[in-house]
Amino acid sequence: MDSITPILISLFFISLISFVGAFTLYLNRKKLRSVLVTLTSFAAGALLAVTFFDLMPEAVEALGDNAFSLILIGLIIFFILERVIHWHHCHDEKCDFHAEHYLNIIGDGFHNFLDGGIIAAAYLADINLGIITTIAIAAHEIPQELGDFAILINGGFSPKKALLLNFLTALTAILGGLTVFYISQVFNAIAPILIAISAGGFIYISTADLLPAIAKEKNRKKILMHSLAFLIGIMLLYLLLHFLGG
Repeated sequence: MDSITPILISLFFISLISFVGAFTLYLNRKKLRSVLVTLTSFAAGALLAVTFFDLMPEAVEALGDNAFSLILIGLIIFFILERVIHWHHCHDEKCDFHAEHYLNIIGDGFHNFLDGGIIAAAYLADINLGIITTIAIAAHEIPQELGDFAILINGGFSPKKALLLNFLTALTAILGGLTVFYISQVFNAIAPILIAISAGGFIYISTADLLPAIAKEKNRKKILMHSLAFLIGIMLLYLLLHFLGG
């Protein structure tokens, strides 16, 4: 796929998600935590579904057995990024890590840059893969933006400043997408390589970040609700893949 238009539309949509944080102003802490964990459960399922049902098969088809090495490399890269730049997602209204608010903002900007690159790589491989990847990333971004906005507000930022900062960091997704698109004009093989690396990254995010946040819950009723949201994330992305795949 050579057109940049669908990529830009998806990247702009992802950037607009930064404004959902404003809804945290209308939720008390207990309600906010419940919403965050439920959405996080859904996101974990969505990311795993798009990884195992689409990204990995696409990478293996294009790269053969080499795809598995790149998937592992992707997992390692995302692990190192989290350790080095403190790229961390907060799924609760309390998060000690966010004491350094501006450091977290920088980390989120870099994270969004990578998301933009992943979306562009997916579109370059196949337009349906691009759409599905955008949906999975959006599912992940919504609880992340809600949590980040709440943390910034609790840290003393005004709602307007918190929204502006979140939006500015979200715009780095467009920069990431444009970077990958224009590099692909010179290096055609970059798309399947990035897709394989992205698959490893999604596995890491889901299993090392999102699922542990869900596993903290002890209430049986909430565990059932979160498990259901997790399964719905998997099933919905699976159905969308089959629908778009014809």
